[in-house]
Amino acid sequence: MGRSQSVPRGRDPRFGPDADDAGCPILHVDMDAFFASVEIRRRPELRGKPVVVGGLGPRGVVSSASYAARRFGVRSAMPMARARALCPQAVYLAPDGPAIAAASAAVMQIFRDVTPLVEPLSSDEAFLDVAGAQRLLGRPAVIAEQIRARMSEEQQLTCSVGVASTKFVAKLGSTRAKPDGMVVVPAGLVLDFLHPLPVDALWGVGEKAAETLHRLGLATVGDLARAPLGMLRRAVGEASAAHLHELSWGRDPRRVTPEHVEKSIGAEMTFDTDVADPDLIRRSLLALSEKVGARLRAGGQVGRTVAIKVRLADFRTINRSRTVPTSTEVAREIFEISWALFEALGAREHIRLIGVRVEGLTAAASTSRQLTLGEPERGWREAEVAADAVVARFGRASVGPASLLGRSDLRRTENHPQRTVVPLSDPPTPS
Repeated sequence: MGRSQSVPRGRDPRFGPDADDAGCPILHVDMDAFFASVEIRRRPELRGKPVVVGGLGPRGVVSSASYAARRFGVRSAMPMARARALCPQAVYLAPDGPAIAAASAAVMQIFRDVTPLVEPLSSDEAFLDVAGAQRLLGRPAVIAEQIRARMSEEQQLTCSVGVASTKFVAKLGSTRAKPDGMVVVPAGLVLDFLHPLPVDALWGVGEKAAETLHRLGLATVGDLARAPLGMLRRAVGEASAAHLHELSWGRDPRRVTPEHVEKSIGAEMTFDTDVADPDLIRRSLLALSEKVGARLRAGGQVGRTVAIKVRLADFRTINRSRTVPTSTEVAREIFEISWALFEALGAREHIRLIGVRVEGLTAAASTSRQLTLGEPERGWREAEVAADAVVARFGRASVGPASLLGRSDLRRTENHPQRTVVPLSDPPTPS
């Protein structure tokens, strides 16, 4: 959608918790500074301090910043180097994947306790349709307050909620409610809420589109709503013009859709400095394949297509993929295909970023795997499932390929006072 920083914060009594929520069954719940808040919950001594979570290398990007850090201008998606310049006194932390995943699961469970109609947008936000829950739990605004109270009491986290008649307006409402607030947009006041907003608050208006609209004198959503459709079509094209015109009048027919089908699972890394060392690239692909395989197994999914993404130092991006006869969730098989794809590129340039992705996903239970001739009945799949159990108990650094031991840049090391390191053997080093 449009840029969230374009939506003004602040309380307006017309859109407060006591506003008329009749005909407003859509909630958008967005956790406040989620990654940073999870870290602060675990380390209470950080409360009230500027905390920034993201990639810590020279090319790292901010994933989340506490509101104490935001007062210095630090924002999500900002280069970490810029964040450090703005707020050198902040505490800078790498994302803790398992802690974030556990917190996200708990958050989503609270949503599903309210209604089965939950549409997650990411690990920390979702749309809810509470029309069917009102008889048992009360009005939409009351349900929203119940969710906020449970988040605080059970998870020691805060969230912001938008209550509206449509998904689009509910999303804008939660943005305006931040932090730790609630905005109700009565059905009869949607245009009063929308039309004063800057035009780049609309879904689909990025920086370039905003510049185009500003050149036409369209600064606010109301300006766009009153603009002739022909002028909009010439400026942004037929489809975008129709889309923006509908949104500017508060019309958004989309329903909350809980069925979210994952189309692919992947992981990528940006190197601190451009690299050309084949052994480092190989180990990076191995680490990424491990992450992808673990995520597939955790989600009970397998896939038939393995793809790699290679971004060169000059920002050219190359994508290659291979579809195999049998679906897999085995990291070793994913790695072997990924490495073969990379070798086939014959790339000699320095590389900035590399990624691995598995596509064409299906449920693992629905797929029977045919053993190849001479393949043992038990092998890498069983070893990796056993490794998953060790990781769940002792942390990600407790088991893994021997070539990744001690490589915190490739494989994040967690702090476990007593851990058993079980190196898995590696594929042959490329000649």
